[in-house]
Amino acid sequence: MIDLNADLGEDESPAGIARDIAIMDVVSSCNIACGGHAGSPKTMQTMLTTAKARSIAPGAHPSYPDRAGFGRTSMDISLADLEASLTRQVNLITSIAADVGVKLTHLKPHGALYNDAQDDPDLSTLLVDIAVEAKLALVSMPGSLVQQRAAERGIVFIAEAFIDRQYTGNGRLVPRSQKGAVIADEDDRIRQGLALAKGTALATQGGTALTVNAQSLCLHSDSDGALETAKRVRVALEKAGIVIGHAG
Repeated sequence: MIDLNADLGEDESPAGIARDIAIMDVVSSCNIACGGHAGSPKTMQTMLTTAKARSIAPGAHPSYPDRAGFGRTSMDISLADLEASLTRQVNLITSIAADVGVKLTHLKPHGALYNDAQDDPDLSTLLVDIAVEAKLALVSMPGSLVQQRAAERGIVFIAEAFIDRQYTGNGRLVPRSQKGAVIADEDDRIRQGLALAKGTALATQGGTALTVNAQSLCLHSDSDGALETAKRVRVALEKAGIVIGHAG
């Protein structure tokens, strides 16, 4: 079994909302932007209401407080200020979820915060603290300090891999600033999704083989062709005998 997740609620345009709602017909969990890099109370309510109707596991998707940069740039921010921001973001979406009548299941950080935390002792500890306080499972990369800190605190950790992103040889994501960081070819995305789900090796940026032990596969909703890729990868996984379901 493998979980399929998507980052949603990041595009407030009518077309963006419609695409995200359509993606929820395909995935088994979603990560909803909660104001740090994108999202509003209205989009959160829409995404949570749809997730409830589709029986999709909804999660909080907090970020550095960086709406201007869409949360994709590392920030020089004190841990205290970051903790306050993340707490506000998670509390807001938790409150809206309660109004909708659905329970959040997990927390997945966004963008630069996600990447920075993998090997940063302070940030990884902070994310685990936030997840513990909110009583949520934590979604992040396998073989990371985030996974180690989660194990130390005894909270549920969901190991994630990416269908539409290229990896470095050490199991991290190629920075978006580099050519080829986002996998553009749909067939290549499908091949990578199948390799990740089956636990077989995939080619990294440097050409070495990498095996990622993942429980959940992510597809970014803002990648070109995301909806079609989501549909195709689900069909490919099911044809391979892999059941789609939430990992938590």
